[in-house]
Amino acid sequence: MSFSTPISEPIAFEPALSALRAAGEPTRLRLLALLAQGELTVSDITDIVGQSQPRISRHLKLLVEADLIERRREGAWAFFGLSEHSVGAALVRAALERLDDGDPTLARDRERLVAVRATHQKAAAEYFSANAERWDELRGLQAAAPALERAILEALGDAPIGAALDLGTGTGRMLELLSPRVGRAVGVDSNRDMLALARANLAEARVQNAQIRHGDIFAPPVPADAFDLVIVHQVLHFLDDGARAVREAARALRPGGRLLIVDFAPHEIESLREDHAHRRLGFAPETIESWLAAAGLEHLLRRDLPPPGGDPEKLTVSLWLARDPRIVSDPLPSSNLEVA
Repeated sequence: MSFSTPISEPIAFEPALSALRAAGEPTRLRLLALLAQGELTVSDITDIVGQSQPRISRHLKLLVEADLIERRREGAWAFFGLSEHSVGAALVRAALERLDDGDPTLARDRERLVAVRATHQKAAAEYFSANAERWDELRGLQAAAPALERAILEALGDAPIGAALDLGTGTGRMLELLSPRVGRAVGVDSNRDMLALARANLAEARVQNAQIRHGDIFAPPVPADAFDLVIVHQVLHFLDDGARAVREAARALRPGGRLLIVDFAPHEIESLREDHAHRRLGFAPETIESWLAAAGLEHLLRRDLPPPGGDPEKLTVSLWLARDPRIVSDPLPSSNLEVA
């Protein structure tokens, strides 16, 4: 676990005392241990901890006021996660790392967390299976696909790419789009209906330098340090733990390799949660950029693509490009986009 505020730096007495007081209560310590595993909603936490929503909300309020956790409002939902910047949170993170994983209370909480996330993943998988044949059509309703694809190609520049990985490949469209520019490409997805569609689409497009693999975005079946480019295209808004997915994407990068994230900017279309299995209503720039930094990547650029004519029924799409800062001998391909 990496710290935005290193624990090696001295912590003043009052901030340390405030953090320890806020954390020094059984339920609040359990909440902090859970949130160290990723962001959760109040509903998620009540299901895991087995306490009433008002009581959980009071504990969360105290932890927010102590600057140990952060609250991010997204439409009707709010997500809570450990603070990335406060010195008190750095102290608490260090303490959490020393907790006994075998403690019965913490072990039960982790088991329930796995069950809650499995429920979310099942709902998303059912949605993907039901809509596989209409997937590109549905994406077309949400964003201007031709303009987005042009922006992706501009962001990556003209130089050839040795090996590319598309996490959450869906219909395989990114593999098809990039096939003229890559030596080889791998698409990974956990939904077998999507994989079957991707294989059919790539065969129809006569793409011969791409292969499809079944696998989990949180444990992709690829080696570390293997790819010059990793793409996470309109996937993060379906996930419980986007930060973890970004870390896994970063793990697959070679020194100097690049990560391209494409997802929605923040919006208020609540129906996407129920109708399209979205967990997150888009992402603020600082959210993605903090995940990139935590994964050890250098943020290169961001670009927003609003819908044509400001259509309120469609969504703004954001692109982020980041780089593994480890030194390589060959320079990166140039990009036509402005640096963030």
